[in-house]
Amino acid sequence: MKNFIIYLTLLSLLLFSCSEKENSSTPNIVIIFMDDMGYGDISNFGAINYKTPNLDKLVNNGMLFTNFYSAQAVCSASRAGLLTGTYPNRIGISGALMPYSNIGIHKNEKTIAEIVKEKGYATAIFGKWHLGHHKKFLPTNHGFDTYLGIPYSNDMWPVDFDGNQIPDTSDWRKKSYPQLPLIQDLEKIKEIRTLEDQSTLTTLYTEKSVEFINKNKNNPFFLYLPHSMPHVPIAVSNKFNGKSKQGLYGDLMMEIDWSVGEIMNALKKNNIDKNTLLVFTTDNGPWLNFGNHAGSTGGLREGKGTSFEGGQRVPTAMMWPNVIPKGKIVNQIASTIDLLPTITHIVNGNLPKHTIDGINILSLLEGKDDNPRDHFLYYYGNNNLEAVRKDNWKLVLPHKSRSYKGVLPGNDGHPGKYNSIQTGLELYNLRRDPGEEYNVIDLYPEIVKEIEELVEKARRDLGDNLTERKGNNIRSVGTL
Repeated sequence: MKNFIIYLTLLSLLLFSCSEKENSSTPNIVIIFMDDMGYGDISNFGAINYKTPNLDKLVNNGMLFTNFYSAQAVCSASRAGLLTGTYPNRIGISGALMPYSNIGIHKNEKTIAEIVKEKGYATAIFGKWHLGHHKKFLPTNHGFDTYLGIPYSNDMWPVDFDGNQIPDTSDWRKKSYPQLPLIQDLEKIKEIRTLEDQSTLTTLYTEKSVEFINKNKNNPFFLYLPHSMPHVPIAVSNKFNGKSKQGLYGDLMMEIDWSVGEIMNALKKNNIDKNTLLVFTTDNGPWLNFGNHAGSTGGLREGKGTSFEGGQRVPTAMMWPNVIPKGKIVNQIASTIDLLPTITHIVNGNLPKHTIDGINILSLLEGKDDNPRDHFLYYYGNNNLEAVRKDNWKLVLPHKSRSYKGVLPGNDGHPGKYNSIQTGLELYNLRRDPGEEYNVIDLYPEIVKEIEELVEKARRDLGDNLTERKGNNIRSVGTL
């Protein structure tokens, strides 16, 4: 009898060990993706006049990335890069798709959702899609089991900056934009017509996400939560209206922090927090000409829609207690295009057979101080190569760019004007000069020459504008 008890004990330990090993190879994946949030908009990156305690907790119990980049500094392109692991101009998606666009993500692209679904994962998206609003482009045709959210940006509606429906049918917004639809799977279930309607979205996405976590606590899942805000127009629920010392934008950031907390609490309540990779990042920098309804770059140059650091370097934190060491700060270069290959490796999935541009950064998540990337990153604006980064050096190529400097921003939901600048060939040392203020190109000709070789490599592969995109690995965009 004694030997039998010992045998059962050993068998139980063996089964538990095998279960733990199997469980660790199928972690849950949660990606929270903000819209137009700035590098300086959470406490750990210098936010003031409001608190983000849940994001602080995520950082303190996980990993903070200080050199993390979006795939491109604008809505659709950045989402294409995240979900496909690819520079977005390689797959024909650049800029922001419009409600009258007839293109979207191609059926041959393989998304993170499709990769993990092959491994038995449940998949869901609650929030903004913006990779094509026609049915063939919607999430449930690209690997997601369920979808609830808006198909493009929340300002693409026939409403003026004060939140009023535009009555004049000759107004371009009234002619170009339909009422903003809320879509469930493939069908519109409601129209978002007012700022009050928009004030419910953050809570709606959060509650649906928590329901999904609770429902799938016993099997692996991928949850993609791309919030509609702080993209303008911003709106908050009554529970956070007036709560910050920074006005409506601060109120919204407190609500976003609450949302993060709800996700973390749901994971912990279901005892799956330790085996869940939680990623928090954003699509690009702040839309600065909206003034007090825009975020902060934390001192980085320019903002959304530019390839300067304020446009493309984004605040990022990740937590995975089974793997990621607590309180680790990562200064190595990483990007949203790295999430697909990293997640694929983690779940032992199958990478797409076509070219991807991201790399596996699992070693960084494990706390190793190596450089899995080949020390460079391309900055594309639409299909124009505008800069290349290698180590701490950034070579800016001659290009025209919007600029937020020299003009006053708007306020209270009304935009200010843009300026326009023409850059030359410029070199910046981002270690000493993250604000890109001092062009040191005359001091380091050998660095310029070295990076120019990478420039030519990018041009051979991806091209440098619409008429010269001759790379063998350029793929087609989805069309109707």
